[in-house]
Amino acid sequence: MLVGAGKMGLAMAKGWLDAGLPTSNLILIHPSPGEYTKAFAEDYGLQIYAEASGLLPNVLVLAVKPQVIDGVMETLRPVVGPQTLVVSVAAGIDIARLARGTGTGRVVRTMPNTPAQIGKGITGAVAAPDVTAAEKASVDALLSASGQVVWLADEGDIDALTAISGCGPAYVFNMVEALAAAGEQQGLAPALAMQLARQTVIGAAALMEADPAPVAVLRQNVTSPKGVTAEALAVLMADDGLTPLMERAVDAARKRSEELGRS
Repeated sequence: MLVGAGKMGLAMAKGWLDAGLPTSNLILIHPSPGEYTKAFAEDYGLQIYAEASGLLPNVLVLAVKPQVIDGVMETLRPVVGPQTLVVSVAAGIDIARLARGTGTGRVVRTMPNTPAQIGKGITGAVAAPDVTAAEKASVDALLSASGQVVWLADEGDIDALTAISGCGPAYVFNMVEALAAAGEQQGLAPALAMQLARQTVIGAAALMEADPAPVAVLRQNVTSPKGVTAEALAVLMADDGLTPLMERAVDAARKRSEELGRS
């Protein structure tokens, strides 16, 4: 059962279904689905339920916004039985709060990212003590349908993971926007600048996937001493360049994830 059929929830669902999960094994719970959700359900032949009343899920995936999760968990308590394993993708909501809200200690807290919808995601996960090794393996198989999975021993690390991989796709997309804007500033037509920026990032990502060399080596392979790329990197790698900027951005995201858990 997937509770919350928004962009993140459907990104995961698409990964599961494209990997072979039977549609009969997936129940969507969303009280007010938008056009995107309705179209997704129609494409895959799924039914959307407004509530979970009367259903007894073996696995309950919570993919709702942190701001509303407490109310959602309250409505779900009657359907959480001894057979139910709860998997949460809500940013900032810790295992203790999830256990209180759902009435079970069998909880796995996760943070996927949107490339899950094309099987290229990465998900961080941490399991509560009550989750068995077999249940953990089942969750791993479920999450692996959407991409790589990393298991954390310390729940305290998941806020930092959220700030890097959970939010990371948005950072990359914004970098493409910035690179295209820089191209426009150099006189390129907007459409051409965006095409160049977008395909450059797509190609660089594909190269990283194909070549196991450290990313520093891949960077050096593009950079000739005293060449054009070196001039640009001198700006990006300066003391006030990209690294401190990214550190501030990730720190802000991590702090917000922690705040959501306390709210």
